[in-house]
Amino acid sequence: MTFTDEEYSTRLAAVRARMASQNLHALIVTDPSNLYYLLGYNALSFYTPQMLYVPLEGELYFFAREMDANGAFRTSWLPQDQTFGYPETFVQRKDTHPFVWVAQKLRELGLVNNFSHGQVGLEMDSYYFSPKAFEALVKLLPEYRFTDSYELINWARVIKSPAEIDLMRGAAQVCESAMAAAYEAIVVGARQCDAAAAILNAQVRGTADFGGDHPAIVPMLPTGAGADTPHLTWSDQVFIAGETTVVELAGVFRRYHVPMARTVVLGRPSARLDYLAQSTGEALNEVLATVRPGVTTNELAQVWNVSLAKHGLHKPSRIGYSIGIAYAPDWGERTVSIRTDDDTVLAENMTFHIIGGMWMDDYGYEVSEAVRVTADGLETFTAYPRQLLTKE
Repeated sequence: MTFTDEEYSTRLAAVRARMASQNLHALIVTDPSNLYYLLGYNALSFYTPQMLYVPLEGELYFFAREMDANGAFRTSWLPQDQTFGYPETFVQRKDTHPFVWVAQKLRELGLVNNFSHGQVGLEMDSYYFSPKAFEALVKLLPEYRFTDSYELINWARVIKSPAEIDLMRGAAQVCESAMAAAYEAIVVGARQCDAAAAILNAQVRGTADFGGDHPAIVPMLPTGAGADTPHLTWSDQVFIAGETTVVELAGVFRRYHVPMARTVVLGRPSARLDYLAQSTGEALNEVLATVRPGVTTNELAQVWNVSLAKHGLHKPSRIGYSIGIAYAPDWGERTVSIRTDDDTVLAENMTFHIIGGMWMDDYGYEVSEAVRVTADGLETFTAYPRQLLTKE
């Protein structure tokens, strides 16, 4: 197991305290990041329905596809007799859903009859909880009073334990190795797909001390005129002299993600790109200098906005978000956002990806840092040069 029994017990207790405060008698968990957080369960099985039943008191029960149930026993602390696999006949059928079987199993376990003492929370905004899954539970479990849990476990994950911070430091080393591979691979005449392959190799290989893992998001490589748009990946086109490539990737160690973005230009940067890089870097540095416990996320956003405004620039989107455990399709925790309408108060051991991303007309620049809030400031997880990267 990645963590001690004591750490898992502490996590479950914290989740149950939040459940009590939200008047939840039970919680149904479908997000694989939250399954990993509570159980240690780690498998690429979430393309089929699976769920963890967490009562306010009593035993937890995990339900997955029959062929995956043994994997839950192998990778999690949950006893085998608390894990159930639904039959293969329920997989991807248009006339039924696996949660029909799960609902019946909950009845057999005595977790439904005479259910009149509270609400059951659902992860209504989970990527892995479909309308058909919701329909099955509502129809088959009319005794339950379902309600949105509002990312309850995600919020419990926002402040990291010392053991989690150690894993993120390992992920940071993988991240630096992957970014170094990207810088070496982006050369005039090389194909974008070959650069992506070099990055993926470094991400999975990791370092001598920290073996890599598959990232929640593949390497992003907006190139040339496409650098004015975030979240583009790659093609089989070659890199051209004078082009700019924005590289955004993450190092992953035991599912903990540390992302980084840097911008590479093949040749001498244009005056407008150089100006954008200098202005963005200055704004990001001012934000980082402001991070400390007690500061709010909207204060950080205002520092960013004021700094950019001095240079005649503006960025309407958020400049950061909470990070930690992740599975596809996102490496954010879907909780805290650093923007003007988020007033989260920073606390020690919160971890963020703070992004200076500027997407202009037919060009762009991005630089970011993954950070931990410390008792009196911040720790940057990586030490990669925070500047426009040039290659002649």
